[in-house]
Amino acid sequence: MKVERSYEEFVTVRDALTGSIGFVPTMGALHEGHLSLIRRAKEENDHVIVSIFVNPTQFLEGEDLDKYPRREEADRRICELAGVDLLYMPTTDQIYEEDELSIGAPKIRGYILEGAKRPGHFDGMLQVVMKLLNLSRADRAYFGKKDAQQLVLIRQMVRTYFMRTQIVPCEIVRDPDGLALSSRNLYLSDEERRRALSLSRSLKRAAEMIQNGERKSEVIRRAMEGILESEVDRLEYVAIVDREFRPLERVEEGNTIILVAAWVGKTRLIDNLWL
Repeated sequence: MKVERSYEEFVTVRDALTGSIGFVPTMGALHEGHLSLIRRAKEENDHVIVSIFVNPTQFLEGEDLDKYPRREEADRRICELAGVDLLYMPTTDQIYEEDELSIGAPKIRGYILEGAKRPGHFDGMLQVVMKLLNLSRADRAYFGKKDAQQLVLIRQMVRTYFMRTQIVPCEIVRDPDGLALSSRNLYLSDEERRRALSLSRSLKRAAEMIQNGERKSEVIRRAMEGILESEVDRLEYVAIVDREFRPLERVEEGNTIILVAAWVGKTRLIDNLWL
């Protein structure tokens, strides 16, 4: 496995790779969710590139940029054992210029739900993903469905700017107790982790209601809130939208995402269910 930090050296190694390229962009603190993306990339491509970069432009003032978990040596070893061909670990000055061009998230979908709670977050996310897709020149890039709004916006960006990389959505990976894997789970105490399970439990309840014939979004949303409100410290939203993030009054099978965001202790968690 090659490990590169500079743009020039990365490009040299990338240009020497022949065949199809699968790309997995990450912010490090790798876990089984990331490994599931890497494994799928290996199955579907001749070579796999992984990037590790904690992107400062998608953190808002007061968020956990400085505390975000960084495990460089462990991540490097995980990638090596997973069979990654090229690991890119740039510094901020390798990615951004002093007087930086930027792109903006769409004015509607970029500023609802996650965008409403974190205005400007998606601008920074799209900016770095565009750079990394252009650098990797990947045939396919792999993203988890847990960051559903991010995934939808990345696909829109690729479509809008006529980019050639295929965006591959990958299923959410969960611990045996149902908690969706996240690097931020490291912040949770044992008691907070127990309460955090209310997110997946509320989604399971929604799935059961739909399976039993309920289709009204408001009824499903209220049932989910009833599970969450006694467990989380602050519930930010429960939303039921279609695959383009338009609100739905009724669930449409094959075109629905149910989303939840909440704080447990000092940790903000998100989860969702695609139907």
